[in-house]
Amino acid sequence: MKYRRFGKTNFDVSEVSLGTWQLGSKWGDPFSEKDAQATLEEAFDQGVNFFDTADVYQDGESQRAIAKFLKGKEDKVFISTKIGRRMDPHVVSGYTEANIIKYVDDCLKNLDVDALDNVLLHCPPTPVFYNPEPFFALDKLKKEGKTKNYGVSVEKIEEGMKALDYDISSVEIIYNMFRLRPAENFFKMAKEHDVGIIARVPLASGLLTGKYNLNTTFGQNDHRTTNRHGEEFDAGETFSGVDYATGVKAADELKQR
Repeated sequence: MKYRRFGKTNFDVSEVSLGTWQLGSKWGDPFSEKDAQATLEEAFDQGVNFFDTADVYQDGESQRAIAKFLKGKEDKVFISTKIGRRMDPHVVSGYTEANIIKYVDDCLKNLDVDALDNVLLHCPPTPVFYNPEPFFALDKLKKEGKTKNYGVSVEKIEEGMKALDYDISSVEIIYNMFRLRPAENFFKMAKEHDVGIIARVPLASGLLTGKYNLNTTFGQNDHRTTNRHGEEFDAGETFSGVDYATGVKAADELKQR
C-alpha cells in the first residue's frame, strides 16, 4: 500500500480507501454485523487506513460499525464522515448552525469518539457554498475540538472551487474514467490550497470493475436498480450519472486498452 499526506491534515493516508456506504443503505440486503466487521478488518489488514462514512448510511449503522472496529486503532486510522443528507427535505435552509452542531454531535456519539478526524458537508445544494454560515459553524466546532478538520462533498466542480474560499481540509468529488474533468484545473487549485482530494464513485458504482453486462440485475432495494435516473437522490451518485447501457459498452472498450 502507498501512502500520501492528506492535505493540511498532515495525516498520511492510504491511496486506496474504503467507502462504507455498503455497510448500510441502498446496496440491496443489509450487511450483517459480522460481515461489516470482517470487511473493515480485511481492509485494515491490507493497509487501508482511510475510511469514509456518513450519518445517513442506514441511519448511522455504518458509523456504529466503524466505532466497534475503531477500538484500539484510533491513532492508526483516519475516519472521514459526512453530514447533511439526513434532512428531509434536503434544502438550503436546513444548513443552519444549530443543525450542523446537532449532526456533528450525533456523529461523535455514533462513532464513539471525542473528536471527528474529518467532517464533510454531504453534497449540499449549490447555494449553500455561497452562504458562510455553515462554514462558520464548522470553524466553531473545530475551535471547540469536536472536529479536527472539515470539508465538503460535492456534485459539481463549481462547488469545490467555491469551497476553497473557506478553511477546508478536503474535497470529495466524483472522479473516475467516465468523469475526468476535475483533473483539468480543479486538482491543481486544490493542491495550491493544500486541500486533500477524496475520489467519489471511483468505480462508477461497480461499472468500471468490468463485471457487469446488459443482462446484469441488482437487488430490488439496490440504488443501482432504483436510482439510475436520480429518482431517489442525485443522479450522479449511481453509475456516476452515466447511462447504464452506455457505461457497460464503455467499460468493455476500456478492457481492450
